[in-house]
Amino acid sequence: MADNAVATTGQNAAPPTGGTGADIGNMFMRGDVWMALGLLFILGAMVIPLPSFIVDLGLALSITFAVIVLMTVLFIDRPLDFSAFPTILLIATLIRLTLNISTTRLILSHGHEGETAAGEVVKAFAGFVMSGDFIIGVIVFAILTIVNFVVITKGSGRIAEVAARFTLDAMPGKQMAIDADLSSGLIDETEARRRRRDLEDESSFFGAMDGAAKFVRGDAIAGIIITFINIAGGIAIGIFRHDMEVSAAADSYVRLTVGDGLVTQIPALLVSVAAGLLVSKAGVSGGAEKTMFRQLGNYPMALGLTSVLMMTMGLVPGMPLIPFLILSGGTAYAAFTMHQQQQTTKRQEHAAAEAAKVQVKPAEESISKTLAMDHIRLELGYGLLALVNSDAGQKLTDQIKGLRRQMASDMGFIMPAVRIQDNLQLQPNAYVIYIKEIEAGRGEVRPNMLMVMDPRGDTITLPGENTVEPTFGLQAMWVSPHYREEANFKGYTVVDPPTVMTTHLTEVIKDNIPELMTYSETQKLLDEMGKEQQKLVSDVIPSQITVTGLQRVLQNLLAERVSIRDLSNILEGVAEASAFTRNLTLITEHVRSRLARQISDDHTSSVGYIPILTLSPEWEQNFAESLVGQGEDKQLAMQPSLLQSFIRHVREVYEKHAMMGENPVLVTSPAIRPYVRSIIERFRSQTAVLSQNEIHAKAKIKTLGMI
Repeated sequence: MADNAVATTGQNAAPPTGGTGADIGNMFMRGDVWMALGLLFILGAMVIPLPSFIVDLGLALSITFAVIVLMTVLFIDRPLDFSAFPTILLIATLIRLTLNISTTRLILSHGHEGETAAGEVVKAFAGFVMSGDFIIGVIVFAILTIVNFVVITKGSGRIAEVAARFTLDAMPGKQMAIDADLSSGLIDETEARRRRRDLEDESSFFGAMDGAAKFVRGDAIAGIIITFINIAGGIAIGIFRHDMEVSAAADSYVRLTVGDGLVTQIPALLVSVAAGLLVSKAGVSGGAEKTMFRQLGNYPMALGLTSVLMMTMGLVPGMPLIPFLILSGGTAYAAFTMHQQQQTTKRQEHAAAEAAKVQVKPAEESISKTLAMDHIRLELGYGLLALVNSDAGQKLTDQIKGLRRQMASDMGFIMPAVRIQDNLQLQPNAYVIYIKEIEAGRGEVRPNMLMVMDPRGDTITLPGENTVEPTFGLQAMWVSPHYREEANFKGYTVVDPPTVMTTHLTEVIKDNIPELMTYSETQKLLDEMGKEQQKLVSDVIPSQITVTGLQRVLQNLLAERVSIRDLSNILEGVAEASAFTRNLTLITEHVRSRLARQISDDHTSSVGYIPILTLSPEWEQNFAESLVGQGEDKQLAMQPSLLQSFIRHVREVYEKHAMMGENPVLVTSPAIRPYVRSIIERFRSQTAVLSQNEIHAKAKIKTLGMI
């Protein structure tokens, strides 16, 4: 048994057959491992001598790599589609520097042996480009270096630097625009996250490109220095070590050195051009050839004038006629073709527009249409019609559509359609909001300017026109759109004219929302409830409450900005309250207690608690004693002096807490809550008044004081 035990232990301790080999095989199948090995080889090649055929392979790889990078940049749609460019640029630079060091080692070691000392690729470039004269090669190399270093590298580096700076400066404004579109319902949370991610990627990309431009610049400088070192060192080695004549040493080493410089400078030039194309592509989408030819060829008149100019230059005495004649004919043909295509497109668009017009005999307008009433109407002065009619002005109608969706999501209320019409009797930049044909608000905006407000209440230090924000009466200023970035940098709130009007419309609708909750809207909400809830509707209506009674309950809730989206819970509360009362005020109070969790959540601050003020026992008693009437038909009959004292106390306490940044709710006993609210809504309509039954048991509260 002991032997068996020992044998078993030894068997378990042995590793699985082939396990280590399989792990090593899997490791070499990974791309990151090959990437790391390749980088180590590149760095090691700087100090390890390489044979000439490996150097030839590396030089060919460098040229191929540069061409791939350039072609990729030409065909991408956006700069962010090639966000790995800075990393690729660093690797390409390392490859070229490593090859420079390797060829330098070969030239200095074997340059006296002939043209093949540094490999066949260097020999081919030296012979082909120099045309047998190393002076020509030196001049060509100098010109390529100047073009790369002074023109392309310097320009692309400057573009990357400016793009990085302006991208970072514009980030706060772009983030606010994304948040504004999200809050207005124009985009959803997924789209907002995608835009924020693109914004972060864009800032990181242009910041990296600003630094990567230094790689290109450093590579060009290193190429020049290495070339001079090779020439001076090679001639010295040829003369003093290999006893060569000065002319022979100069011819051999300069030829090899310039050939080496050309074979590395050409891929460097290609990568520099790719970097310049990439950073200059900001703000343009589509392939480089599509955007360039589409924009250059969109103006036939420019091509026609170019054709005339080319013909004129060809007729100048001494000028060769044939080249200019060919170019003149080509541009003239392109101009004629473009003009014909544009005319055909215009005729097709005009025919489509005419076909879309349906000739209808105007009918006499019925009296019922004359009596029809717009629930919500927005009238604009003629100066604001561009916000609706032009392509750039579609934002106003889009924001109103988003407002309807947001109102349905937040309040459970389907807002009626907003009718927008012009009114020539208004001032050009004025607008008026009507609720059921009665004016509910008006204001003025500047269609081609931006409204700037300081959230701290300080003076705005920008040139512009002082004004008052129409919704909340805040001090503001109209400024030119050119100051948007500066205003965002200073921490100001920047709002465009459509957003100003939409915000004003939102507050007006919320203030008048009980009047918009009509009988038909109530019936529509009941009809649109789910199939599984229709049994609840049939049990409650009309046996326990009529549609009109439910409409009144919903109006009471909306008047205090309580969402009616949870309509099934409201119906359950109505069914419970209808068992012991028919008073709509008491039914509303019972429904509010059923919505305690929702109401508590609506008034929870950003730090996680409900800031409350309580009503003192003295005022509780004063209100209770001021109620007159029998049973459920009670009314508040408080002495005017006592009422004025209560209003003064409330104002003082709330102003004190407003200065500390708090907006507390007032908590009273359930019996007097409706009456306290009826008083406070006349001078502080935004102040919430809750009963003790409306504070959910799990809600966190913080008592700030007592009135």
